[in-house]
Amino acid sequence: MFKELDPILHSQLRLAVMSLLISVKEAEFTFIRDKTNATAGNLSVQVQKLKDAGYIDVVKQFKDNYPQTTCKITDIGISAFEAYVKALQEYLKV
Repeated sequence: MFKELDPILHSQLRLAVMSLLISVKEAEFTFIRDKTNATAGNLSVQVQKLKDAGYIDVVKQFKDNYPQTTCKITDIGISAFEAYVKALQEYLKV
């Protein structure tokens, strides 16, 4: 029987954000926005959903008088991503 796919990660943009963060561990919001070609508004909403799920930590600060938002994947996020990938692999075995 197929495992249910995590609905938080099953969104295209949220999955893209998590995929980026798996490889770099931490990234600025603007880097993620540029790599995903998302609008700032849409990305902001999806980042908040990942944060609410505990998959990422978000740090907002100022750097040289400019706002800077940094996203970092959490241990929970890494586990959820690995489980999602494993579930997808099970789908492909059939």
